[in-house]
Amino acid sequence: MLPPPPMKLALLLCLALAPVLSAADLAPPRVFSFSGQSLAAAKASLQRGETALVPARDELLKEADRLLAHRPASVMDKTKVGVSGDMHDYYSQAPYWWPDPSKPDGKPFLRRDGAVYPDSKIGTDSVAFARTCNAVETLGLAYYFSGKEVYAEKAALLARVWFLNPETRMNPHLNYGQAVPGRSSGREEGVLEARHLAGLTDGLTLLSGANAWTADDAARLTDWLSRYYEWLTHAPVALKERAAKNNHGSWYDAQTAHLALFLGRTDDARRIVEEARTVRVARQIEPDGTQPLEFARTKSLDYCVFNLSALLRLCTVARNAGVDLYPFRTSDGRSIREALLRVAPYADPEKVWPKKDLVQEERAHLPALMAQALTFGTDSDLESQLQRRLAARPDASARWRLLWAPEPSP
Repeated sequence: MLPPPPMKLALLLCLALAPVLSAADLAPPRVFSFSGQSLAAAKASLQRGETALVPARDELLKEADRLLAHRPASVMDKTKVGVSGDMHDYYSQAPYWWPDPSKPDGKPFLRRDGAVYPDSKIGTDSVAFARTCNAVETLGLAYYFSGKEVYAEKAALLARVWFLNPETRMNPHLNYGQAVPGRSSGREEGVLEARHLAGLTDGLTLLSGANAWTADDAARLTDWLSRYYEWLTHAPVALKERAAKNNHGSWYDAQTAHLALFLGRTDDARRIVEEARTVRVARQIEPDGTQPLEFARTKSLDYCVFNLSALLRLCTVARNAGVDLYPFRTSDGRSIREALLRVAPYADPEKVWPKKDLVQEERAHLPALMAQALTFGTDSDLESQLQRRLAARPDASARWRLLWAPEPSP
């Protein structure tokens, strides 16, 4: 057999002498809605040639590839507009409000909890805003794990069109979110729709080192977010959302604390997560782990999971602010862990929830929430629940395996 050519031999020698990467060799990215340490661990595992996370990485890149063909969206695309008449103002329509069939024009609309009025998603900003933020998160993650500039270029373009370009940018407020025809031009519930900003900011943070997202872009987005943060923490309609006792209040805290950290307002973030112990956990969760305000809804399982998503997001943000929120437990046993253990068995789609709901779509998110919770410490009960679910359905390509690595042992 002939010896390998000199260049190939040199390459083989370089690979043989290359250091084995660990998470400690990679600086964790400064993200707040998922674990930077987990991302670094996942990236190190892949660079070492380990195969456990390859299906999740490949699925992520496939999704990012699909996003490359998407046209950038903006607030200028909508066909409905708020009472201001300004197309740059975000406008959405409350999803659970329907036309009154007894009125010629259907107004004022009537509430049907859990039943989405199809037209509420047409011609407004809510769907496009969520898709834009989620796409930037996906593309940012794809760039982080692949280093391909094309993903950074697309993420930067989507962010510039929605937030920065004068012709298409959104004004930094949600005064006209979740309007109800015949009743309200904008309600506090609309603030919930901006929870997707966390994915956008983390996605753009992951573009560190990319040529596509410039220092000027980052400075202008920070200015936009600073003005939005002022609205979020001072506008009367936003403060009404902060006062919400259910998942809306939880998501307000998660959104506000995340933005505070991103903007360098660590004291604000710390205050929010510390207050959450009494304002959210102690008031929303019963000692047996039930969430009465969410269980009362017509999609009770979905809303229990949705509220837990907010509370666990808040725990991850809290850790970045130097506060340990997840282990908090009241004297009578109320805790986020107890609430998660209460719903964890229903990750099994065959297990019947104790209430008949309109739909049950969120139980698929439970493995991710359990994996997230396990980043706060060893928990044999949660580990057992997660392994039971994965034994039936491994979810090898699920994104949470990258976000909350190292994954549980099979």
